[in-house]
Amino acid sequence: MEDKEINEKESLELITQMIQSTQHRFEKNSGGPFLIWGYLTTILSFTIWFLFKITYPEWGSKSYMWQYLWFILPVVGGISTFLISRNNEQAIRTYIDKVTKYIWLVFGIAGFVISCISMFLWSTPILFIILLIMGMATTLTGLVIKHKVVTVCGALGTLGSLSCLFISGIDQNIAFGISFIIMMIIPGHVLNRAAHNQKNM
Repeated sequence: MEDKEINEKESLELITQMIQSTQHRFEKNSGGPFLIWGYLTTILSFTIWFLFKITYPEWGSKSYMWQYLWFILPVVGGISTFLISRNNEQAIRTYIDKVTKYIWLVFGIAGFVISCISMFLWSTPILFIILLIMGMATTLTGLVIKHKVVTVCGALGTLGSLSCLFISGIDQNIAFGISFIIMMIIPGHVLNRAAHNQKNM
């Protein structure tokens, strides 16, 4: 009977240590990808909006060609994230690590496929859909690692997707960029700050 109680206690301690270890590694290693995707998306949003605004009167509908600059995002973001992940020293990966990885893999692929469909096959409210998808992925990540800032910012990003349904045309890019500041850049800096504080303790 005593052995069973000890085993249960040890099991709970092991699970707690696993969650804490994952949270620590997530804070240490994932601030970078949040900042890469956040800043890159925000800069592209505002840049495409600006280029469209200064060329539309003269170029007419050809100004929409600036939207193809979005394909910079998966290339630069993907390569940068891969390099950061490669340089990070990881301990044994836990189940929670794998869950967060698969969350972003699934939602990332879905976002890319939907973007391609919207660009080449038929028109969809793409910025709304991408914000909704990325907001849900951020919220799920925050819930899995039990990080309130990531969860709240992800939820705000999800709600921010609704703004793209009420704003027309290229001006959606402004709401899109602002939402990524809230959803990615703020959590990225918070995670990096938490890792820095832990390192100095």
